[in-house]
Amino acid sequence: MALQCGIVGLPNVGKSTLFNCLSNAKAQSANFPFCTIEPNVGVITVPDDRLTKLVEMCNPKSIVPATVEIVDIAGLVKGASKGEGLGNKFLANIRETDAILHVLRCFDDDNITHVDGSVDPVRDKEIIDYELQLKDLETVESRLAKTQKAAQTGGDKVARLQYEVLKKFHDALMQGKPARSVQFETADEQKYAKELFLLTNKPVLYVCNVDDASAVNGNKYVDDVREAIKDENAQLLIVAAQTESDIAELDTWEERQEFLAEIDLEESGVSRLIRAAYALLNLKTYFTAGADEVRAWTFLDGMKAPQCAGIIHTDFEKGFIRAEVIKYDDYVALGGENGVKEAGKLSVEGKEYIVQDGDIMHFRFNV
Repeated sequence: MALQCGIVGLPNVGKSTLFNCLSNAKAQSANFPFCTIEPNVGVITVPDDRLTKLVEMCNPKSIVPATVEIVDIAGLVKGASKGEGLGNKFLANIRETDAILHVLRCFDDDNITHVDGSVDPVRDKEIIDYELQLKDLETVESRLAKTQKAAQTGGDKVARLQYEVLKKFHDALMQGKPARSVQFETADEQKYAKELFLLTNKPVLYVCNVDDASAVNGNKYVDDVREAIKDENAQLLIVAAQTESDIAELDTWEERQEFLAEIDLEESGVSRLIRAAYALLNLKTYFTAGADEVRAWTFLDGMKAPQCAGIIHTDFEKGFIRAEVIKYDDYVALGGENGVKEAGKLSVEGKEYIVQDGDIMHFRFNV
């Protein structure tokens, strides 16, 4: 599943600091705009306590966790939709991603300049929203001009459906709302809406970058952002990037846990952010477990057993016969595969089985 989340934001909001915490890749982090010119891609391991437990039980020779790709994209400024700053490059890079992590500065620090002179995360959010909406409006208006006549004068049902979808998007964008705020009822409408690849239709997680003291409960800036996004079908996460940077410098897991306990956090913001990015991409995990290898496999929510088998190897999907499925909770409670079989808890599923998050799978196939 080579799906990507793009980290976006205005210059100097903490994007690259956060990216450095997420990844072993080192994006240049400096106190001036455009220090990140090319998008940096980090392949990030997804924290999963279930994988840890399976490893303890199986003691395998090899361990392969799930991963998610994070792309650090250059900071955007006003006028990006018209090519200002690195606007065209920014928009091209963000179009290639599948979801957006929008970092907002929610802290005061006189030593870190703000591109607009003051801290106002809602204003910053609106600047980027406006640029993305303008680009989407160009796309929608161009499509509308092509479909309107066929939709209104002919009997073309497809053109009519496309026109209705485009009109709803146009109305929302003209009101300053993102495309993702528009809801469609039918599968055909949803399919066409997705095929437009609008920038503001991508799922988004607003990452509020706060000071150390606000890492647990947030602050007034976070409250303002939460109020601003309440109607736009988006999520919010609080992270203190500088705190995360300090945690990343600690050598051992024990030291990191002690540090987190001192600041009243159960887990790091980076761990929460990675899992949130994984979920934002609509990704789930199934496992294969044995003495040779315990592995987490990433699949799109809603995939059926043959499709999930094909993630391991295309031959598995082509020659799919059946899937042997163990629920994670049963595997743990009954002490592994043998205990599950003895208890009659192993199920045999066919081609229509929709794989569930946490399933432990074994595929039978013949080619």
